[in-house]
Amino acid sequence: PSGSLLYPYGPHQGDETNPKHDDGTSEAIALSIPFTFYGKTYQTVFVNNNGVISFNEPIRTYTPDPFPLVNGNPLVAPYWADVDNVLGGDIFYRQTTDPVLLKDISQDITQYFPKNPFTATWALVATWDHVAYYGSTSEKGNTFQAVLTTDSERFYIIFNYWDIQWTTGAASDGDAETGLGGTPAHAGFNSGDETNFYNIPGSQTDAVINITTTSNVKVPGRWVFRVDDFQVTGVDPPQPNNDCWL
Repeated sequence: PSGSLLYPYGPHQGDETNPKHDDGTSEAIALSIPFTFYGKTYQTVFVNNNGVISFNEPIRTYTPDPFPLVNGNPLVAPYWADVDNVLGGDIFYRQTTDPVLLKDISQDITQYFPKNPFTATWALVATWDHVAYYGSTSEKGNTFQAVLTTDSERFYIIFNYWDIQWTTGAASDGDAETGLGGTPAHAGFNSGDETNFYNIPGSQTDAVINITTTSNVKVPGRWVFRVDDFQVTGVDPPQPNNDCWL
């Protein structure tokens, strides 16, 4: 979509497309540049249909579990919920060194983290395009994206939320008609050490439907984190509408 937060995606960008399979996943993606997440370096990722990028092994779980996960799976969850791409939507991904895209990513991250000017040398772009939820009787779809990127020294992840219309699949006690209720989607990071994690505000609550309006970098719908040595970037507090502080 034009004017979109999303970086370019789709088959015309050279993306791979995940199979149409409920709770499905990509094949194992061998990273051309190993990715460091919470101090550990990984060579393989999976782009899972249910809104998760996982390291080492695929994740087919459809009802999101609270972080920290007790099973020790390190994962990145832009929007973990029960996606069913058989009913609608596509999941795309590519590794890229395209100079035009890397320049855009570099400018964005340098703007958000000006103390550390950043020149991306690689990115993995995963996009969930108008994906439906399991058991859906509606036309609702969610469009969001996760970008892993590095200059080989610092490692960042960008979440872009373009259009979020549902939070829950029918097998997670969601309403088949509205895609709401039950156990809502999770957004955040699980380190895999059973201790360290980060939930984006609103994650695991009905408020996650509003994630397109929130940010930690003053761009509604975009969240950006440095993840090699995980750092929480200041989340903008709700701004008071006058100058007096209570």
